[in-house]
Amino acid sequence: MPLAFESISHGTIAFGFFNIDSDMLLLDRYFFFSTRFCRHIEKLAMQNPLGAFTSSWQGYVISDSARIGDLMGAIHKIRYTGFIGDVYRRFPFPKNDIDFKQKPEGDQSHDLMTAMIQKYGTPVDIPLVFDPSTEQMAIGPYQFTLAQFNALIRYVWLGGYPRWRDDSPPAYVIRMKAAINNSPHHLLRNPELAD
Repeated sequence: MPLAFESISHGTIAFGFFNIDSDMLLLDRYFFFSTRFCRHIEKLAMQNPLGAFTSSWQGYVISDSARIGDLMGAIHKIRYTGFIGDVYRRFPFPKNDIDFKQKPEGDQSHDLMTAMIQKYGTPVDIPLVFDPSTEQMAIGPYQFTLAQFNALIRYVWLGGYPRWRDDSPPAYVIRMKAAINNSPHHLLRNPELAD
């Protein structure tokens, strides 16, 4: 489930997985796959910590909240609106609470999720930018302190809420964690990810 996170630019915003059968993340009104997010964090981790860094990946933006949909209504099977409604029609919330775990194989749903979001969202390049002069990160228009950004990384590492099934993150998340832990980029070091 998405959780509330602090940003410099937009105050409190939602970030996280919104369906256990997919690895798609939402960041306020932006949607992108966690595989791409993790790959670009790996790239950042390998960079000179004193240098600026910019990369980008493709995602989607949905400007109208009605087109995003009603997450709680879809979870409770009472309101299936917008993109999130379509996702929950295809991947309903589990009947048993014990099954409410983020699935490590969620990246296998990319084609289906892409087809669904194309009806609602606009494709957009989402830049990831590190500014060493301010020690700030940005994902698209959303700016974060390094502590705030590290909280996003930790969320993905854990599988958000309710966490990865069997506490087993997928290989791409394990690679991201290893890259961070072996990084010369001291500003990315997150003691909560240390082995």
